[in-house]
Amino acid sequence: MYPLSKKIKIGKQATVEKDHFSNDEIIPSATVQFTCCDCNHKNVVEIFPYESGFPIIQMHREERVLSKSQLLDNKIVAETSEGRRHFGDLTVKDLPTLYFGTDCQNCYSKYFCVFSYGEWQPGLTLLLVSGVWKYEELE
Repeated sequence: MYPLSKKIKIGKQATVEKDHFSNDEIIPSATVQFTCCDCNHKNVVEIFPYESGFPIIQMHREERVLSKSQLLDNKIVAETSEGRRHFGDLTVKDLPTLYFGTDCQNCYSKYFCVFSYGEWQPGLTLLLVSGVWKYEELE
C-alpha cells in the first residue's frame, strides 16, 4: 500500500469480490479481493482498521492527484452530509474515507482502492469498499 502523489488518469474499475464488512469481519483485518482488468489475476489486499490507507483529502487537495469533480463524477465518493462534515467534504456513506495505491501481484498494473471505516450506528462498525480502479500516472 502506498500513497499517490502524481496526477493520474482513472481507468477501468476492477471487479471486487466483497465490498462491505461489519463488526467481526473486520478483526483483525478485512480481506479484499479484486480481479485485474488486464490479466484477470485475483489480487488480495488486507485492510487493517486504523492502520491502512491515507485520507482521501490527500487525493483532491489542490487537485494534486485528482479533482473533487473527478472523484464525484466517477462515483468514487459522495459529498458528505451536513452533520458529518467533520469527516471531510467527500466520503463514502458519510464515514471517514481513505485510499491507497496497490499493484496487481501478477502483471504489476497500478490500482487505487477507496474505502471508508467507522461506526455506522452503536454496535455496528462498517468497512465499505467504494471500489478499486486501474490508473495511469500522467506526466
